[in-house]
Amino acid sequence: MIPQETDTKAANTSSKTWRGWRENLTLVAIALLLAVLIRTFVAEPRYIPSDSMVPTLYEGDRLVVEKISYHFQPPATGDIVVFQAPEELQKRGYPKDQAFIKRVIATPGEIIKVAGGKVYLNGQALPEDYIAEPANQPFPPVQVPPDELFVMGDNRNDSNDSRYWGFLPRQNIIGRAVFRFWPLHRIGFI
Repeated sequence: MIPQETDTKAANTSSKTWRGWRENLTLVAIALLLAVLIRTFVAEPRYIPSDSMVPTLYEGDRLVVEKISYHFQPPATGDIVVFQAPEELQKRGYPKDQAFIKRVIATPGEIIKVAGGKVYLNGQALPEDYIAEPANQPFPPVQVPPDELFVMGDNRNDSNDSRYWGFLPRQNIIGRAVFRFWPLHRIGFI
């Protein structure tokens, strides 16, 4: 082989190798960018750290939280929302970015109260087949202010919720819990 041909083949091989690396790096960069964008704006995984939502969710469950629907419609009674600590919880020592998960019980303008172990929404007892046990403490009637929600854990007697720290500002909502992906034997929509 002539030395010039060897140099040309080596240059072609080097060029192909570099193009391959560049393509792979570009694909990895695009994949990372998409992952960050999806986690920031579309959906993210979350871990349940306590028993406040038993029997619906257990400590250690892992969920997908979607972040899009509340840009088009407001949260509804019964939705399970993940949110950042409201100001009152921050005053009690919780970090601003700590996430909580609770069920929406009342939306703006609605009146909520707890009496005789039942939760009343606008004077009507809520059918709550999802709770661990009835609430053991009464709560006086309150009207939910605009742009805020009243949330409670399904484990009524072991939940740090709106009965103790007040209303949840809608802007604190991260998203809505929609799907449990762990543990496998309990996989499914919530």
